[in-house]
Amino acid sequence: MVIGKILGLILLMEMIVHGFRFEVVDGFRFDVVNGFRFGVVDGLSMDYYLRRCPLAELIVKIKVIKALQADPTLAASLVRLHFHDCFIEGCDGSVLLNSTTQNKAERDSPANLSLRGFEIIDEIKEELEKQCPGIVSCADILAMAARDAVCKAGGPLYDIPKGRMDGAHTLGVARCSSFKNRLVGGLDANLNADFAKTLFTTCSASDTAEQPFDETRNTFDNLYYRALQCKSGVLDSDQTLYASAETKGIVDSYASNKVMFFSDFKRAMIETIARPRQPVF
Repeated sequence: MVIGKILGLILLMEMIVHGFRFEVVDGFRFDVVNGFRFGVVDGLSMDYYLRRCPLAELIVKIKVIKALQADPTLAASLVRLHFHDCFIEGCDGSVLLNSTTQNKAERDSPANLSLRGFEIIDEIKEELEKQCPGIVSCADILAMAARDAVCKAGGPLYDIPKGRMDGAHTLGVARCSSFKNRLVGGLDANLNADFAKTLFTTCSASDTAEQPFDETRNTFDNLYYRALQCKSGVLDSDQTLYASAETKGIVDSYASNKVMFFSDFKRAMIETIARPRQPVF
């Protein structure tokens, strides 16, 4: 599960929380920058490191671009890594922590075992510590790296509020083990027959064989949504977005209007990062 899956989940969460509208997070003070509305919330700000560590964003960008030039598939991995960090208790860098004898870390939970890109974050952190020791949080590094990965992969350029403290899915592929259930017990009604043959061929290799989410596995675009229109979504949870009357119209809109998709994606990413941490009970 990578960016195609991730962004669908991000956008759906925003729609559910805000009644199918993207509204500002409580606490924002808004300014307009290049036609887009940004602000400050809970101590976060767009220029948080401007004086504290002026080269922070440049260092992150250079490292991410270099990594993606060597391995374009890391774009999806970095976005997924950031999403998993934010999903549990907010964006706090906790997904980077290692397990101890007393505590099992997030990164070692079953859902996170296939996460990649840790070494890129480590490289960025090491360089930033040389430039500005103890200043840039891992949570912000994850957020900036995901942003730069999206842009490098052809997606929208967006800024994010920074200043997070560390705590104690149109790109990429899915492994056969995550969708082979759709190929047994009769043809899935929401699965294109010709595409089903493609999936059968993929899975004939092994459970770890990989199937791209769309034709442009390393490019950020809206072909993921066009695939859903053709009943060619790899995962059942992806295709459900088009099968459901609640979200079918959104898929159609994004499939036909890449500008709208990019705009909503930027807003969703910014709001996800800016939302205050919620305690787990």
